[in-house]
Amino acid sequence: MTHTSTDQPTTRASGALVPVLAFTGIVVSVMQTLLVPVIKDLPQLLGTEPSNATWVITSTLLSGAVATPIMGRLGDLHGKRSMLILSLAVMVIGALVSALTSDLLTMIAGRALQGFAMSAIPLGLGLMRDMLPRERLGSAMALMSSSMGVGGSVALPAAALVAQHTDWHALFYGAAGLGILCLALTVLVVPESPTRAQGTFDVLGAIGLSAGLVLFLLPITKGNDWGWTSGATLGLFAAAAVVLVLWAVMELRLKAPLVDLRTTAHPAVLCTNLASIMVGISYLAASLVLPQLLQLPKATGYGLGQSMVVAGLLMAPLGLTMMLTAPLYARLSAKYSPKVTLILGMMIIAIGYGAGLGLMSAPWQSLVITVILGPGIGLAYSSLPALIIGAVRASETGAANGLNTLMRSIGSSASSAVIGMVIANTANDVNGVAVPTMHGFRVSFLVAAASMAIGLLMAFLLPRARDPGPGARPRAEADGAPASGVRAYGGRRGPRRRGRPATGRRSA
Repeated sequence: MTHTSTDQPTTRASGALVPVLAFTGIVVSVMQTLLVPVIKDLPQLLGTEPSNATWVITSTLLSGAVATPIMGRLGDLHGKRSMLILSLAVMVIGALVSALTSDLLTMIAGRALQGFAMSAIPLGLGLMRDMLPRERLGSAMALMSSSMGVGGSVALPAAALVAQHTDWHALFYGAAGLGILCLALTVLVVPESPTRAQGTFDVLGAIGLSAGLVLFLLPITKGNDWGWTSGATLGLFAAAAVVLVLWAVMELRLKAPLVDLRTTAHPAVLCTNLASIMVGISYLAASLVLPQLLQLPKATGYGLGQSMVVAGLLMAPLGLTMMLTAPLYARLSAKYSPKVTLILGMMIIAIGYGAGLGLMSAPWQSLVITVILGPGIGLAYSSLPALIIGAVRASETGAANGLNTLMRSIGSSASSAVIGMVIANTANDVNGVAVPTMHGFRVSFLVAAASMAIGLLMAFLLPRARDPGPGARPRAEADGAPASGVRAYGGRRGPRRRGRPATGRRSA
């Protein structure tokens, strides 16, 4: 496969590029939490069983997981702006389909289309790398990366307010309106990236990866309903293992694979992706535990008796502090490297969950937990794309960031499954209703803290950042992309042959 890139951004980016892409990231991440305020009412609203209603959430997760690496690769080949517009258009269509129906199957189809919007995050990161000068790139990527958490946190109180006072379909009309606004802003403000990867799209690889991901994520998301030792759960896990191994063998034999597994196996990329899974686990833990604790009746002896809207407002600082951390990340990363900021962020997250074990007796204490966790998650999330971009070529950023975003989604899915199992297995039966216990909440926080211990190990195993030396450029720039706060990691392809000039063109 031949990679082409430009030595410097050839298209002048307007000052509105970063705000538009960050706003788009916030909007598409809303799709993940849009129905959280009405999730307990979905069986009644859709006239179905609770186990069937959960597909409305699961379908969005599965389609988003499949779309992110595929759309990222298509963006590398055919233009990241074009694929961003396509993903937003599919999201709008899906939102309108859901807004106009109360039929379960049609709703699931609409929600699956909405999941395609998650590919906007890696596409936006790739556009920033291709278009921005190095002095602006660090803070811009941090803002874009943190938008995933911002949208999820801010959406909770807004969606709760809408759900309490209007028909629940208004949530989808609102999502469609925001999607149309993002489309218009993207068309008007965002230019197309000049960077391309030459080659063809790996259709069989896309089918294989999609099948493997669905087979793997489906039992994770439905394991609590089906039973973790049931034949369906174990059978799907086994099938996923077989499909993904066969897919990996096929990808390694192709000249133009969907995912360059040799690049993915490099320590800088592998450790970053493993750390991303752990960060995804830790982020969702607070979002799963604190709203339940806040809304449990005070009669339980430990519930805080707050309304859905108040609970959402107390969770909002989690995302807002993530966004406010972006400028701090840019300065710390430029001075110390993204590896250091990732380690710092994970340490703050671990401290937040450790402190949270003793801060569950009043609503204001939940606010303290979110204010501690937010900056930690913000630093960690912001570091991940910088580490990926510092280790791959400019023509690979869409696919590489798509895979990294997928790793975060896998972490969130695993977190939902594990914490859901913990809370269910520790619940008390009160008149036939399972009521979560304080013990279950604390064990969930311990799970999140343990994930940070593993994540810190992965972060410490990251290769030492290579100092390019006077007059030299790090790998990210040598391949045609600007870098800010991104220290490249040497050794991914082995040393360059002597006598060959460093250029932005390479044949593989």
